[in-house]
Parts: sequence; structure tokens; C-alpha cells
Amino acid sequence: MLRLTSDLHQENGRQVIALEAEALRQLGEMIGGDFAAAVDEMLACKQRIVVSGMGKSGHIARKVAATLAATGTPAHFVHAAEAAHGDAGMVMPGDVLLLFSNSGDTVELQPLYAHAHRLGVRIIGVSRNRDSLLMRKADIGLLLPPMPEACAASMAPTTSSTMMLALGDALAVATMRARGVSQDDIRALHPGGDIGRRNNLVADVMHSGDRLPLVGIDTPMPQVLLTITEKRLGMTGVVDASGELVGVITDGDLRRQLTNLATGSVSAVMTPAPKIIEQTASVDDALEMMRTHRVTVLFVVPEAGSHRPMGAVQIYDIASAPPWGR
Repeated sequence: MLRLTSDLHQENGRQVIALEAEALRQLGEMIGGDFAAAVDEMLACKQRIVVSGMGKSGHIARKVAATLAATGTPAHFVHAAEAAHGDAGMVMPGDVLLLFSNSGDTVELQPLYAHAHRLGVRIIGVSRNRDSLLMRKADIGLLLPPMPEACAASMAPTTSSTMMLALGDALAVATMRARGVSQDDIRALHPGGDIGRRNNLVADVMHSGDRLPLVGIDTPMPQVLLTITEKRLGMTGVVDASGELVGVITDGDLRRQLTNLATGSVSAVMTPAPKIIEQTASVDDALEMMRTHRVTVLFVVPEAGSHRPMGAVQIYDIASAPPWGR
């Protein structure tokens, strides 16, 4: 009996996802001239994209506003019901109003229509109902395909909200690409969290200056041991007479050469040709290089082609660094 119940749950889940996937496929096929016009309208906006809706559409609208702002398009959310109680003042001349309503006849949106028309604010409407009030009031209407909701009796917003979310993402990303928003721009907008950490540059987390352990290739081994101990990074870089990086000595190298440390030379103990990375690389690039070459430390150089070390980064530096760097 339990097995049958588990199988039924799994099948129900697959059916919901299949239905919503089909809705998204149809939505993609409906992307056309109206979508392009909406992107152009958002690009021409002199102020902000004001996003609104009610109920589940309102939740989607709030997320779309956040996505727009995070991808370089100034935007904010206005609660449709609060608009009739003063929040309509958050819509200003030069804004563009982006409204979500599955039925298109949401009563709470009506004060926003009137306020937008008084100010000459353009409206982009998203609805599943071609003949709705929203689509008649909108300057640009984006129609959702007439797919059923995933719940019983097709009542609770499920499929429709998924389509709205995807369409909002499509608008945000298409506008971002048209603006030429770069990775550096996105990095500036995401200083915190995992995105901020991954967008840190190697130069933000590296050990440099007095913290960078370096020894010459002719340095006596006792001095090498002292340098590794003092700098507390478990290794030291080795440079030649011209300051070019030629090797690295790690704690592991020392353990493997214990019997030769008293009489051995730096060149005999070191691992030659350590891995290097440019200072402008991201920490994600550094992690990928470490995984590929199975190393835990990279030396940082000013630019491609250089072998003059300006810093070093270890794998735990990246993992423990705050999102905005050191």
C-alpha cells in the first residue's frame, strides 16, 4: 500500500512538471513582435520599471522587479492594493508600468491604470485573457498561452505563475543583453552572498606584499624553513635572480625531503613550474584551475605572459573570504 502511494505521489509530481514544461514551450513559441516591443519600451524608459500585480501574480511581480534591478534595469515593486491608498505616488512620469494579471480583470489594478494614464506612463500588460481590461488598457500586451493550471479543477495559480515568472526573466535578460550589461556590472550589483564571493577577483583574496613568502633559488634551506614558518602559508615561492617564479616548496615537499634538508638545495626540493593565474581572473576561475591541475595554491601574476609573482592564493582563501573580498 505504501509503495502504491509513493508511486502515485511521484506520478503526480511528474504530471505537474510535464504540464508546466509544455506551457513554457508554448510560451516560447509565442515570443514575437510584442515581446520585442516590450523590451524596446523598457530600454527607452527614462526612470524605472514599476512592476505590480495581485495575489500570486503580485508575488511574481515582486520577483520580476528584483530580477530587473539585479540585471541592470532600475525597477521596483508596488503592491496593487496599496496603490489605491497612496502608493500610486510611487509611479512617476518617465516610468514604465509592467502589470501581471492572469485573468486581466483584477479590480485592484484599476487605480494604477488611471494614475498611469494621467501621467502619460506607458503600460506593459501580461495576461492569459486577450479580451481583458488589462490588455485593453495596456500599450503593449503580452499574452500567455491558454494552458490549464496544474491543480485540481484548474483553480490555484500554478502553470500561469510559472509562465509569468519565465516571461519576466525573459524580459529582464533580453533587456540586460540589449543594454550591454557586463560581468563587471553584475559583480557590482551583487557584492554579497555566493554570487558576490564567486565574482571576487583573485586580486581581492590573494596574499601579497609582506604576506607573500618568496625565496631565491640560492637561499640556504634553513632560511627557506624559516620563511615558510614565518609567513604561515605552508609554502613559499622560489624566484630566480631576475625575480621570475621558477618553483614552489610546500610542507609536503619538505616532508618528502626530510633526509636531505640539511645538505639539499632549493632546486632539488622545490616543485618546478608552479601554476600561475592573472590578478584579474575571478575566484571561480582560480577554483577551476585548482581542480583541473589538482593543486591547492596558485601564484598571481600581473598579466598574461608574466612570471613575476605579486601574490598567492590558496583554496581555503577562496572558501573563507567574505563576498566583497578581504
